Amino acid sequence: VGVLDADIYGPSIPTMFDLEGARPRSVQVEGKSKMEPIENYGVKVLSIGFFTKPEQAVIWRGPMASKALNQMIFDAAWGDLDFLIVDLPPGTGDIHLSIVQSLPLTGAVVVSTPQNVALSDAKKGITMFQQKNINVPVLGIVENMSYFSPPELPENKYYIFGKRGAQYLANDKQVPFLGSIPIVQSVREASDFGHPASLQENSSIVKKFEYVTKNLVSQVLLRNKNLPPTKVVEITNLVGCEAIKS
Repeated sequence: VGVLDADIYGPSIPTMFDLEGARPRSVQVEGKSKMEPIENYGVKVLSIGFFTKPEQAVIWRGPMASKALNQMIFDAAWGDLDFLIVDLPPGTGDIHLSIVQSLPLTGAVVVSTPQNVALSDAKKGITMFQQKNINVPVLGIVENMSYFSPPELPENKYYIFGKRGAQYLANDKQVPFLGSIPIVQSVREASDFGHPASLQENSSIVKKFEYVTKNLVSQVLLRNKNLPPTKVVEITNLVGCEAIKS
């Protein structure tokens, strides 16, 4: 498994994988110099955060950010992978267009909290991937921060950001609902300290992550069985999504 941190302006993957301060080394592949992804927890990782200081702001225009992203895709020695997960920032901007232009994506997973403000952005993301000239299958929606259950009252659920908003969106857009992740303090702590929450022992949150993961893998298998491979798209100009053709 590989993870490409495509959030050029706000990379967080190095922190979440306990790789702050790490630097990829250069390796020779078929006579060419390539950057080698850094591996932790059995996952190969590349992020712009490996090349900047933690407090450094990346102040780049779109073309520069897209160039850096392409370097992490094509100038890296990823090796043989079963899955390459691209962590995209919110929105539908240059980074998203660069990805669909550079890689034939198997599919997209949309993550949203339940409230309307977040769902509005999620809808735009789904619309972008489903657009005829982009045509990347949406494998499903995950609802993050679905509810909060106090440790002392585990049966109680408080829907702080609204109830089942992402699930309703999945039904409306006719895409699979992959599952929900509640607000859990240990998940936040694990992310801040660089220890994946999915590795916590004897934790109910692990089952939540496993449920979402199994549903996602099932959707990937169905997509590969029933649909032809996705093609990269050609950017004819930079006016916007309508300027893209397959």
